Amino acid sequence: MKQTFLRKKYVLCALLLVLSYLAGYSLAHMTAPTRSESILAEASDWGLSFQEKGKAPVGNAQADYLKGFNAYYVNETDDKVIYLTFDAGYENGNTAAILDSLKKHQAPATFFLVGNYIETSPELVKRMISEGHTVGNHTFHHPNMSQISTKEAFEKELGDLERLFEETTGQPMTKFYRPPQGKYSESNLQMAKDMGYSTFFWSLAYVDWYENDQPSKEEAFEKLLGRIHPGAIVLLHSTSKTNAEILDELLTKWEEMGYRFEPLTHLVSAS
Repeated sequence: MKQTFLRKKYVLCALLLVLSYLAGYSLAHMTAPTRSESILAEASDWGLSFQEKGKAPVGNAQADYLKGFNAYYVNETDDKVIYLTFDAGYENGNTAAILDSLKKHQAPATFFLVGNYIETSPELVKRMISEGHTVGNHTFHHPNMSQISTKEAFEKELGDLERLFEETTGQPMTKFYRPPQGKYSESNLQMAKDMGYSTFFWSLAYVDWYENDQPSKEEAFEKLLGRIHPGAIVLLHSTSKTNAEILDELLTKWEEMGYRFEPLTHLVSAS
């Protein structure tokens, strides 16, 4: 009886040791993520909090922190300057009207383009350049860049667009980068900096990208006039029919409020 009891006790102890080992093994692997897991864990979506009318919003990363990566979302100034930017994933007939309004107001802008846009609309790209605008890098395929964990894959997305732009225009691409959908990671910011890029988020935007659910003029003006502020980097989409229709009037209203328009190159050179 005693020997049987001891055998059962030893078996139970052994079983507990095995379970303890397995639990420790699992815990060790849960608390030691791979490099890819670490990168995904630090991924962020760009976001803003508007706290006071006429003042710059608070971003989910501070301007001083971003500057360490040659990245910007606003110019921290009391000067009434606006930096116009347009994201262009494809062309649907609205860019020409946007360019007409910019030309009328002599307002420089930066167009962040993807591969599809340059391939399908080379003449519009050339017009952007000839009329004094800047073309920036919005990646070739418009992926979620925060999911890209290797330097090689990151460089390929930006490098392929650079080469296509140069083949199309005969000019090197200005090294301005905007992460698709505002998705980024600290690793991405460093990779872009290592490639010689400045990264640009924004301090003013509105929901203008749904082609079949466009905001009204009143809705657009409520956001774009009500939330404008000194040093604003404004993000608009060139696919927006509303933007094409209101841009001339919008620029006029901003000018009447005392604002002027400058290129992002001025922001970078002043930093």
